[in-house]
Amino acid sequence: MDVFGDYSRYYDLLYRDKDYPAEAAYVARLIREHNPQAKSILDLGCGTGRHDFILAQMGYRVTGVDFAKEMINQAVLRLAELKRSNSSLAQNLEFHHGDIRILDLGRRFDAVISLFHVLSYQVTNTDVERTFLTVSRHLDADGLFLFDFWYGPAVLTDRPAVRVKMLEDERTHITRIAEPAMHARENIVDVNYHIIIQDKNSRKAENLHECHRMRYFSEPELRCFLSRHNLEVIDASEFITGKPLDFNTWNACVSAKSRV
Repeated sequence: MDVFGDYSRYYDLLYRDKDYPAEAAYVARLIREHNPQAKSILDLGCGTGRHDFILAQMGYRVTGVDFAKEMINQAVLRLAELKRSNSSLAQNLEFHHGDIRILDLGRRFDAVISLFHVLSYQVTNTDVERTFLTVSRHLDADGLFLFDFWYGPAVLTDRPAVRVKMLEDERTHITRIAEPAMHARENIVDVNYHIIIQDKNSRKAENLHECHRMRYFSEPELRCFLSRHNLEVIDASEFITGKPLDFNTWNACVSAKSRV
């Protein structure tokens, strides 16, 4: 079963406090810094497309791909609204349902991005290799690959703990309980979600239980994987802040370029 099958219905509400504009601005800054001529972006694991719509507003042509059909459906619905309003922004966006491990769109892009720890969902070496092969297949010469991930030294220093998050809008109240289980020999954390969704009018509640397997990485490990696909790391730092990686950096970001 797709791990995001039910989760995606409430995804935007759960992450409405996520600063998408700041994250998109950070991504755009790195693209301008490392590939200033870039115009086209492929977003692997785009979710509901929130970053992509902002990047399109900045003038990029963005193609989003995600494995979760419900998330892609939401992105497509938003795009359809733009088309109905005759917005010129619509021509800079497209979305596809697909598996980033085997994707082949038959064309190349100036930049490939993969955000919100999509790489950490690739829990086996084969998954990682196939994902990076997809990147190599779609990245133009001298193109930029930008991705974030769980940074191993920080995960092992500040270990995952039980977390409770509560959010609501005018119709729905959501409580999400995240209980982690670590697997040291595999560099994996199982994040077990118990999500309670309550309709505020009817008072009816729905319970969801999902397990998200997340892999944490070291920088040398990723350099090794990337080098096998003709990709070279040019920067590794904390996502958004740009600070050097250390034992407090849970959310790390790597910029890599094609070796010409």
